[in-house]
Amino acid sequence: MSAGAIPLQPVAFDPCGELPHGVTVLEASAGTGKTYTIAALTARYVAEGIDLERLLLVTFTRIATGELRERVRERLVSVERGLGLRLAGAVAPADEDPVVTLLAREDIEVHRENLARAIASFDAATIATTHGFCQEMLGGLGIAGDLEPDVTFVEDLSDLVDDVVDDLYIRRFAPKRLNPGGAAAFGRTEAGAIARAAIDNPSARIVSDDSEVPKMRLGLAEAARRELEARKRSMMVMTYDDLVERLKSALSGPGGSAVAAQLRARYEVVLVDEFQDTDPAQWEILRLAFGSSQTRPTSLVLIADPKQAIYAFRGADVYAYLEAARAAETQATLPINWRSDQGLIDAHDALFSGVKLGHEGIAYRQVRAADAHQAPGLSGAPVAAPLRVRVAMRSELPQTPRGYARAPDARRHVVCDVAADIVGLLSSGARVAATGGRGAGGVDSAEPVAGDAGSEAIQPAHIAVLVRTNKQAAMIREALEDVGVPAVINGAGSVFGTQPARQWLHLLEALERPASITRAHSAALTAFVGWPAERLAEADDDSLEWEAVHRRLHEWARVLRTRGVASLLETVMRDASEGRALAARVLGDATGERSLTDLRHIGQLLHAAASEEQLGPTALTGWLRTRIAEAETDTADEERSRRLESDAEAVQVLTIHRSKGLEFPVV
Repeated sequence: MSAGAIPLQPVAFDPCGELPHGVTVLEASAGTGKTYTIAALTARYVAEGIDLERLLLVTFTRIATGELRERVRERLVSVERGLGLRLAGAVAPADEDPVVTLLAREDIEVHRENLARAIASFDAATIATTHGFCQEMLGGLGIAGDLEPDVTFVEDLSDLVDDVVDDLYIRRFAPKRLNPGGAAAFGRTEAGAIARAAIDNPSARIVSDDSEVPKMRLGLAEAARRELEARKRSMMVMTYDDLVERLKSALSGPGGSAVAAQLRARYEVVLVDEFQDTDPAQWEILRLAFGSSQTRPTSLVLIADPKQAIYAFRGADVYAYLEAARAAETQATLPINWRSDQGLIDAHDALFSGVKLGHEGIAYRQVRAADAHQAPGLSGAPVAAPLRVRVAMRSELPQTPRGYARAPDARRHVVCDVAADIVGLLSSGARVAATGGRGAGGVDSAEPVAGDAGSEAIQPAHIAVLVRTNKQAAMIREALEDVGVPAVINGAGSVFGTQPARQWLHLLEALERPASITRAHSAALTAFVGWPAERLAEADDDSLEWEAVHRRLHEWARVLRTRGVASLLETVMRDASEGRALAARVLGDATGERSLTDLRHIGQLLHAAASEEQLGPTALTGWLRTRIAEAETDTADEERSRRLESDAEAVQVLTIHRSKGLEFPVV
């Protein structure tokens, strides 16, 4: 097959086959063992004599990076141990790692020695996010890298962008420069949207027609890009996306060939996980640095699920993936799903077989379940079908005079139906397969469990409910709690969009002015002070009760001013003036565990912001107020995403956006 063609059905990839050379695009649907394959290839390259320092492993989030590092190290250790047992004369077990079997065929002592050396120096391995890799490379390029030594990295530049837009807008539409009619050509809100679109897509070309207002919009977009870049450099701040742009510029600029040669001299093998989440700039870096080279070829393996390249909310770009697929010398696929039952895969095939997701090169690929998942993993359920579509009949719902279901009624019907369905499943005596350590590769390390061999009674923790929005997640959790089923929301949006965030804001506002009666009233109703509304209504402003509240606020303000947010949180947590400490009061509520997790999380974020940006109480209050205003939309910032409140036995409720990479017995 010639490079540049996208095959209708790529060949099956065998991690124990010939090691990839040149550019390889490896399609891998969910559950087909991407991480397993990366770890296997790493073990093989190292065993065959490539120093671990000469391998680069890239993925797209910090969480995924930590998991990949752990999985790769575990695989190196297990393969080295397996070869050691073979050298000691042990007979190969039936479930032996196929990589061990392959490496034991010849040069077993050399292979084991190479692996042992890699394990001893594992801290030197480059396993990083795309941004982490770019930062390391720019730092090593010296002046060619265009990276200031004292630069500060920030996740969010919203405040600076707002300042830029305000200044540009006022400069353009000050009273003396208004249109003849006395009005601005467009409003501040539109100006902000224009500037953000230009800044968020730095590689996009901006065009307009020749009429006056479109040309003004064009000028604003270009000026916003220039002004923001100038201010970032003067303030010595960068975003992580700036790292990508600067490394791309270094590779595509006048000295780009020398920069690429330097990167190829350092890395002989590059494995990129979750490549479908890449964007054109990131692909350009990989292409220029590690694409085909006559002088020093590099093995570049891009592992991706192209179906996920359609998800623009993660920054993916369909055409970046397609361009990489066309540039690859080899295109293959992982054909076995190690996660799902065969019955579920058959049902998906019936629904999606032959579907193309917007392009011939992004197709639904059929896979088969691993041998261990040929039989159903759920037995004794009220309905045996592995995939069900629930249909609400119109007659079941209240209707408008024209015969339509009202949206609120329909939503309530759905969440109640989900809750009833889960109750029926939990009370049915159904059992789920005990997955234990079984996963990619077919190795089953699960210990036997009581009852049926290899199965356990279904529990709430075996079940996940996927929803589209955070609001729907809250509705599902409430419906489950109403029927006595424990449920937790897994990372539903920004923690700054929660009631605990507003309680923190009321507290900080009160600590700004501890003598203010109005602010003390607001603080009293928070979990920090713990007054119920009835007590607030009945208390006289001149009473001893209010005197005690003001005294506490003055003391807390002193702690915040002299010792910081962390000490304030510790002081508030230990305060038992209302008869019980904060944790005991909060946990007494039905959703107390969730609220306490959010209160602590926000406290940690406030402490980090105050420390990094040297914020006093007033500035910190303004910072939190801004974060709350921004939290209307879900955040991709991992630090601000809500944390799971408990590992207790509970149904997991999460959005489809956050479910990527997770697995549950029943969904």
